[in-house]
Amino acid sequence: MSPFRPCAIVGLGNPGENYRWTRHNAGKIFLDNLARDLNIPLTQRKDSILWGEGMVDGLRVFLSFPETYMNLSGRVVPWMKQKNIDLPERVLILSDDINLPSGTLRYREGGGAGGQKGLLSIIQAAGSDRIARIRVGVGSPPPGVDLSDYVLGQIPSSERESFVLAWKSFREMVDRWLLSMRKTSDGA
Repeated sequence: MSPFRPCAIVGLGNPGENYRWTRHNAGKIFLDNLARDLNIPLTQRKDSILWGEGMVDGLRVFLSFPETYMNLSGRVVPWMKQKNIDLPERVLILSDDINLPSGTLRYREGGGAGGQKGLLSIIQAAGSDRIARIRVGVGSPPPGVDLSDYVLGQIPSSERESFVLAWKSFREMVDRWLLSMRKTSDGA
């Protein structure tokens, strides 16, 4: 196998400044911080995809954000194919999850969308649910609060702190995934 097989990390959310700090944008929030950490700025645009490309320990990595509304996130799949990213095995999705407490993380190698419409859109476009993902917990809406209003509501500062506290664990998950991508690129 070629050591140059690229991989992609895709953060999910909604475009626009008014959605920037909403629960539904947890994947994008973590992607933005990862872009800074890895020094891969998201400065390029094509077909409603905001992206950046860089090398991480000899591995070609694309970071991307579909600048579509959440339920149209699958539009990132043709872009990944243009970049020669093997689907589904070399893709990691970052998304919010209302079934996890705020700031809790869950890594899975694949499975259903669990009600997350952006992830569902990508699964349908890729034709496979064997896509790795890190789900970022945003908690459940309190009784009487509409789910849509909750996930599109601004994240209070107390919950933002839970994201900060989750960062180390998040980076460990990403680093393990990147290591597995390097091993498969090297044919190890």
